Order: sequence, then structure tokens, then C-alpha cells
Amino acid sequence: MSRRCELTGTGPMSGNNVSHANNKTRRRFLPNLVQVTLASEALGRSFRLRVAAKALRSVDHAGGFDAFLLKARDADLSADAQKIKRELKKAQTAAA
Repeated sequence: MSRRCELTGTGPMSGNNVSHANNKTRRRFLPNLVQVTLASEALGRSFRLRVAAKALRSVDHAGGFDAFLLKARDADLSADAQKIKRELKKAQTAAA
């Protein structure tokens, strides 16, 4: 299981630990990933995804899970999230 957010594509970054004596050693900054269940209103189902805590704020800011997925770029989404996005578009065109 990779350390990558399924909605935003956020992954590990690298940097330095810097001591008081200004010694530098390499380290990794890992994203704060949490397993969440997000509900889709258009599909009437819930989906379990492994997303960064910061992404949950982005989902709320966008107006919900459906709105976030429709605005998101496909390159940032995981394969599962892309599949959900395709289902959303199909349901949206069927409703129109």
C-alpha cells in the first residue's frame, strides 16, 4: 500500500533534520493519511478511501465529495477515484 492520497495525489517529501549545531541528516515527511468513508449523494453509496487529512478540508471546501471529484484532475486521482468519477459523470448525464 503506497503512502499516497487517493484524492490529491499527495505523497512523501524529503528534507533535512537540522540539529542545534546545524548538522543536516536526510529525512522523509510522510502525509497524514487516514482511512475515511465518503458518501456520494448522486450515486447514493459510500466509498472507503485512504486520503490525507488536508484533503478532507479540500473536499468540504469544494462543496462535498461529488463536487470535489468532478473538479479534480484525473492525474491526481487514484484508479479507484477515477472509476468513481466516471460513474458520477454517467449518473449526471443520465439525470439530465
